[in-house]
Amino acid sequence: MLDSALRKAFVAIVGDKWFLDTPNELYAYSYDATPLYQSLPDAVIIPGTVDEVSAILKLANQHKIPIITRGSGTNLAGGTIPVHGGMVLNMNRFQQIHEIDTKNLTATIGSGVITADLHQAVEAVGLFYPPDPGSMRISTVGGNLAQCAGGMRGLKYGVTKDYVMGLQYVLPSGEVLRCGGKNVKDVAGYDMTRLLVGSEGTLAVITEITVKLLPLPETKRTLVAYYSNLVDAARTVEEVIAAKIIPATMEFLDQGTMKVVDDFAKLGLPLEMKSMLLIEQDGPEQSVAEDIARIAEIAKQNGAARVEIARTAEEGAKLLAARRAALSALSRLRPTTILEDATVPRSRLAEMVEAIEQIARKYQVHICTFGHAGDGNLHPTCMTDERNHEELQNVEKAFEEIFHTAIRLGGTITGEHGVGMAKMNYLDLKVGQDGMELMKRIKAAFDPNHIMNPGKIFAHSERRRLVVKK
Repeated sequence: MLDSALRKAFVAIVGDKWFLDTPNELYAYSYDATPLYQSLPDAVIIPGTVDEVSAILKLANQHKIPIITRGSGTNLAGGTIPVHGGMVLNMNRFQQIHEIDTKNLTATIGSGVITADLHQAVEAVGLFYPPDPGSMRISTVGGNLAQCAGGMRGLKYGVTKDYVMGLQYVLPSGEVLRCGGKNVKDVAGYDMTRLLVGSEGTLAVITEITVKLLPLPETKRTLVAYYSNLVDAARTVEEVIAAKIIPATMEFLDQGTMKVVDDFAKLGLPLEMKSMLLIEQDGPEQSVAEDIARIAEIAKQNGAARVEIARTAEEGAKLLAARRAALSALSRLRPTTILEDATVPRSRLAEMVEAIEQIARKYQVHICTFGHAGDGNLHPTCMTDERNHEELQNVEKAFEEIFHTAIRLGGTITGEHGVGMAKMNYLDLKVGQDGMELMKRIKAAFDPNHIMNPGKIFAHSERRRLVVKK
């Protein structure tokens, strides 16, 4: 708990309205979208200007009070849990779209802007911001940046880091700095922009973001292909890319996910099929038509039992909306839904999906798998009940084996969710001990008092999952 003098000092910065510390208010900030993790903060503070952020950090740093920066709390890695107490810094008042620059194809926004609001604003002037995380209707761009969020359009367009051009950020010392900008080319010194993207709130507080925009694609077409096995679906992904076709979206759903999504969205999917690919292409109308026809041909050549092309844009949008609802649909099955995130090279996709199925059987847990087949990013999702401690131990063992398998296949433990608390005990599998030590030195250079989002990314001990309940 903050003593009365410190409380008064923080209230003096933002005003009574924007300082929260009642039990109900603290409870609302004790968890995020990640199951299993919960811990109460000592206070919540909601600044409205960069000067207020600077003053808050300066005071917190002086008294070594942990600061946990938060947007909408939609992350899936336990990234905004105040595991060591301290203050949650809610950035949702930074919701201004300052500029949409149609000459330089950029937008400059506050870090609290909702991702879908940015999409809507730039599309209104014929432009396009591609990153589309599943939580985009409620997540903030600052939160997307902190975790380097991806989305369904990652294959063709990349992820958040590929669109962030410049930042305004505040160090724990209170210094307000800028990096990057509107220049397409800029190699002056270390790339601080790329370093801060994906740093999960452990280095600085992002207050303003300049992102790259693209021209809005002329048209879209959607195709769905159904398979009696996993291998043919994975081979189709490989062959489409080998044919030099890069779809905007290339999504994979296994049979278990298909059944739940169909029950949720009433699509009439052929549930006897073992897997499906949902593919969207965008661009000039003639090119899109040619690509979709060629993709359909490749799918059939690689064993697709059925191939259907959406007749209208609305029909295609409905299919994609159903895919976006996969997590919501799966969450209806059991009290606790754990959505994980592992990525492998596209050529190892079938091996990874088959390995996940074998691991689920081995530990007798219910795992459905869907994800971004085009970039090898899979989301094995386990439906369980955290009150069943024996089952939860099996879930933990299953996911640890899944992460080891991804590494063995040349992949990684996270493609778009980040490390946070959920994967900090596995990060060394990917980066090694020397890599861990280098990251710790970078962290210390930015944050010598270790007040910025402590208890994230860096494990306290090897192979021990930290679960906090207060």
